[in-house]
Amino acid sequence: MIKQIMPLSLIVALRFFGLFIVLPVLSIYALDMEGATPFLAGVVVGGYALTQALFQVPFGLLSDKIGRKKAILIGLLIFIAGSVISALSDNIYMLLLGRFLQGAGAIGSVVSAMVADLVKEEERAHAMAILGGTIALSFAAAMIIAPIVGGHWGIDKLFWLTAILSVAAIFILFTAVPQPPKIVHSYAEEEAKVADVFKDKALVRMYITFLFHSSIMTMAFYIIPVVMTQPEAAGGFGWSKAELWKVYFPAMIFGFLAMAPAAIFGEKYNKGKEVFMISVVTILLGFLAMGFATTPWVFILGVVLFFIGFNMFEPLLQSFVAKFAKVHQKGAALGVANTFAYTGIFFGGLLAGWVMQHYGRETLALIVMGLSVLWFIWVATMPNPNNRGNVYLPLDIFDREKVMGLNHDAIVEKYVNETENIAVVKYDKDKIDEDEIRGMLS
Repeated sequence: MIKQIMPLSLIVALRFFGLFIVLPVLSIYALDMEGATPFLAGVVVGGYALTQALFQVPFGLLSDKIGRKKAILIGLLIFIAGSVISALSDNIYMLLLGRFLQGAGAIGSVVSAMVADLVKEEERAHAMAILGGTIALSFAAAMIIAPIVGGHWGIDKLFWLTAILSVAAIFILFTAVPQPPKIVHSYAEEEAKVADVFKDKALVRMYITFLFHSSIMTMAFYIIPVVMTQPEAAGGFGWSKAELWKVYFPAMIFGFLAMAPAAIFGEKYNKGKEVFMISVVTILLGFLAMGFATTPWVFILGVVLFFIGFNMFEPLLQSFVAKFAKVHQKGAALGVANTFAYTGIFFGGLLAGWVMQHYGRETLALIVMGLSVLWFIWVATMPNPNNRGNVYLPLDIFDREKVMGLNHDAIVEKYVNETENIAVVKYDKDKIDEDEIRGMLS
């Protein structure tokens, strides 16, 4: 599994590093540009997410039709173009154009679907944890490098670095990423419509969780650099841009350490809902500290709490969506989930910019705390994400026609992995077990 996942993880890490590396300093950089306002700076921070939201589902569907690799290539080329425009920007509107174009290369759902293709469902949490771990490492590196490079050489250099790393990702894609297996299923073309991924209530629960998660993340990334670098007379703490790594470094260390326990309890011990609830409470406490801190150290404590809560979601979100989605819907379902995520990022940036322009960080913190209460109720009432299992049936032992003809209300779906010559039956653990399914075929 490691050999299959690591090249994809590296591609994702390089791309996310390119996105992350501007986040710690982007709001203060945008505020200094010609034509900038706090609101437009918020649009710059979350603007790429609008086009990400618009193109996640088309890219997911495209990957289901033309193949994952080709869709990833198209997305990376668009992302490179947006990075170059952003690097050359000399006013807020050109920067907005570059950010929107960066977002149009929406390959997040495609990569997640490819991981789901390559890895058995029981190993998927581990695979997603590896994926999330590499993203977290790129995140940590970006948090440290961005303030130093941006503070000393200019933020345009960060966009150029992003473009170069995306070229490297294309090279890895075609030299190290394996081809996904050929899957055969019995679904008709009309059953593969985007509307069908909204029929599963558990999937819809996950989509809204993505929305909460990403919108609150953007609000955090808006206020952290602004509050830390604003003069004390304006309600900030007067730190320089180059010192911001001291804020992000401890937050990323603790956030990264929180991921493994979250993955273990969420998957191995079937406590995904409980992990989500703890994460939401931790995020709420983080914003309480960030919103009302009177010293930089209390504010940094809030940042640490936020990152712990935020990162605890990372190894579980994509895995649970892929688990709930049927085999022919993975690209579309992950596309919808990422659409909700990027919609949250966009509107989170807009809301943060508007509130900071008209009110202040205390009001923004209160808004986030209110959203967190709603979010907590939402996840507390969701079904257990771990109530579905898979049985793998070698076709040199089991009859293909019998497997595909199985009919039971506890069987969610069945399909054939032609590459590995196995049939896969997904079932509801609360209604039937693996031995009963095997018994039906004997």
